[in-house]
Amino acid sequence: MPQGVGMDSSAVRKRMVQKLAEQGVRDPQVLAAMGAIERHRFVDSALANQAYEDTSLPIGLGQTISKPGVVSRMAELLRNGCTGRLGRVLEIGTGCGYQAAVLSMLADEVYSIERLRGLHDKARENLRLLRLPNLHLLFGDGMLGFAKGAPYAAIIAAAGGEAVPQAWVDQLAVGGRLVAPVATGGSLGAEQALVVIDKTAQGIRQTILEAVHFVPLKSGVA
Repeated sequence: MPQGVGMDSSAVRKRMVQKLAEQGVRDPQVLAAMGAIERHRFVDSALANQAYEDTSLPIGLGQTISKPGVVSRMAELLRNGCTGRLGRVLEIGTGCGYQAAVLSMLADEVYSIERLRGLHDKARENLRLLRLPNLHLLFGDGMLGFAKGAPYAAIIAAAGGEAVPQAWVDQLAVGGRLVAPVATGGSLGAEQALVVIDKTAQGIRQTILEAVHFVPLKSGVA
């Protein structure tokens, strides 16, 4: 890793994007967004030299920043081959704000909700310098979604529950897509899998994909 990751981050990010492409990420807009957002700005300075490795890192309060491979995979699933930008997107679990910043490059508007006040404040600070006018940070219970912004073209969750909350499905537009980790054994301690829900005029279509590991989805605020 080059010295001074901040100064040399463009070259390191370029290598990260190449690795993501080698791992199977094909969407050019997703790859461009991953290359544009500086991940080292969203982790503690002591971890900055690991920022562009494909690994999750602690961000405080028992939470983590997702691996670049997972962020890009979920963003690609969310876009589902869309050639333009997504419309309005809801993100459940802002965390440190990294994925929200990536999503802001891919969507017309992003609402991101966080239940932990400490992380909500940290994300606001991390994102302040980026000045992303289409990104709205909310403090609240993500399990309830954000009805005021509905319907959403896409909903993405950064925490896994026993099931996808009905509120999210209700707030998804017809023709919209939801991507979230869900506990496959039906309990929070169980294995998780990535689930894609497509809302069509005929009803809901659910697809279960690969195993993943996310922090548990919780209700309420703290």
